[in-house]
Amino acid sequence: MGSPEKDQSKGFFAAMSSGLSMFGNAMHRSVGGLLGYEGVEVINPEGGKEDAEEEAQRGRWKQEERDSYWRMMQKYIGSDVTSMVTLPVLIFEPMTMLQKMAELMEYSHLLDRADECEDPYMQLVFATSWAISVYYAYQRTWKPFNPILGETYEMVNHSGVTFIAEQVSHHPPMSAGHAENEHFTYDVTSKLKTKFLGNSLDVYPVGRTRVTLKRNGVVLDLVPPPTKVNNLIFGRTWVDSPGEMVMTNLTTGDKVVIYFQPCGWFGAGRYEVDGYVYNAAEEPQILMTGKWNESLSYQPCDLEGEPLPGTELKEIGGEAES
Repeated sequence: MGSPEKDQSKGFFAAMSSGLSMFGNAMHRSVGGLLGYEGVEVINPEGGKEDAEEEAQRGRWKQEERDSYWRMMQKYIGSDVTSMVTLPVLIFEPMTMLQKMAELMEYSHLLDRADECEDPYMQLVFATSWAISVYYAYQRTWKPFNPILGETYEMVNHSGVTFIAEQVSHHPPMSAGHAENEHFTYDVTSKLKTKFLGNSLDVYPVGRTRVTLKRNGVVLDLVPPPTKVNNLIFGRTWVDSPGEMVMTNLTTGDKVVIYFQPCGWFGAGRYEVDGYVYNAAEEPQILMTGKWNESLSYQPCDLEGEPLPGTELKEIGGEAES
């Protein structure tokens, strides 16, 4: 148990990934020194040194395109690039951020199960699993378009969830969304801060997410972990979210703290999450573990965080029940 503390040749900032590599040995050394070699050697988080060179050579821009784009981007190192940078259209996917926000509703049945659950700790297990479910989409690394001010998007899914979102600020980008069905209401203000680091981009969520379970009025507050977009210049772009996700039951004081393991050299720890459900006295009650791109499991634990004798690790259902 950890402390609570593959083809993607295109995608979010993939144009930079494919267009700004191969500066020559001198430029390579100077940029590598500037970045502390961050993201230079770990090309494919699931690969090794034998395929690093091959992957680093895929999808390159022409020399003049590459050099032109690098001259534009290098002045933004250390800056928030949420609004100030004009990006080439080929790195975008044909959808807006409002549509992307709606992807969280794909596994909304987990919130239905949370609402139906009598056990307050299991409520948090199901609700946290729902919050983690959207991270599978981070493997699709194209950038969504920034909606125009006042643009809206509405969706009704097969589970009876109605979702509506509006762009309330264009620069800086900020969206507001609401979803509900017979079991829950979901309200989010989506706003991001970014920090461009040359070969990577840190993304910090600074909005607010609240879920209300209708059966007993429980209000849940979600704070997601930061996200890191790796290999903007060297190799294929890939996304990691190292850090803590915290979901708090504002009604009872119970909470979940899930730690997203950072991806290490050659993929060590990739996708792994571990954590606990705590009561209001911050005593562990249920341990949670798994991978955000596969499945999550849970098991009751003692006050030391160890599994209770006679219990077993159970997988949380990822498919909607018929």
